[in-house]
Amino acid sequence: MEFLLYLALGACAGVLAGLFGVGGGLIIVPVLVFSFTVQGFDSSVLTHLAVGTSLATIIFTTILSVRAHHRAGAVQWNVFGWMTIGILIGAVLGSFTASRIAGPNLQKIIGVFAIVMAIKMALDLKPKVVRGIPGKSALAGAGILIGWASAIFGIGGGSLTVPFLTWRSLTMQQAVATSAACGFPTAIVGTISFMLLGRHDPLLPEHSLGFVYLPALIGIALTSMFFAQFGAKLAHRLSPKMLKRLFALMLVVVGISFLA
Repeated sequence: MEFLLYLALGACAGVLAGLFGVGGGLIIVPVLVFSFTVQGFDSSVLTHLAVGTSLATIIFTTILSVRAHHRAGAVQWNVFGWMTIGILIGAVLGSFTASRIAGPNLQKIIGVFAIVMAIKMALDLKPKVVRGIPGKSALAGAGILIGWASAIFGIGGGSLTVPFLTWRSLTMQQAVATSAACGFPTAIVGTISFMLLGRHDPLLPEHSLGFVYLPALIGIALTSMFFAQFGAKLAHRLSPKMLKRLFALMLVVVGISFLA
């Protein structure tokens, strides 16, 4: 029964990955926390297990999503390259930080983060737009912060990367596409880090590889890759304003679920 849930979750995550460039993590983590709680996993490890598993699934959701965005000519590869340098460093630091936070506290932190980002997007709160793409060091610096936060929250970084890139004058479609590409290295480094950090935890359930639960990873990956292509195509048909509103609504739902 749980495996059917993972298949359905993968479909939803795939659409979100292609549509918003978020890797699907913002919906995967809360659903996995709920599922792991029902399955009776220990409360001290289930949130970390949800975050680590979410990062692992993002590896698969981003692959076909990025390909679809690239075909549309929306990925800004020059931006991706320099941000990735920082993201790789930040993801390692973020994974270590998350491992030091108690599970229930980590849930609340994720909930607050989601609601804050929703308010920001819904009200279009942002500093004065700076025209043009920032320099190499600024992109790498932003990548460190985004990679650090992404590893803590189990996301591909889209909720941070998309606002940052639109602030720097990229169109919403370009920001979503480039964010999706940046989610790939974030997910790889974060997944490896969570596997290593949890490898000796005696409270983990069977079929876990560190803080990655393999049955959930397989189920989500099977459907997410296909639906990510659909989400990416849909992103290029919707208006930027509609994308922002849908994105904000999704974040509010996630935030409330974690604080409840």
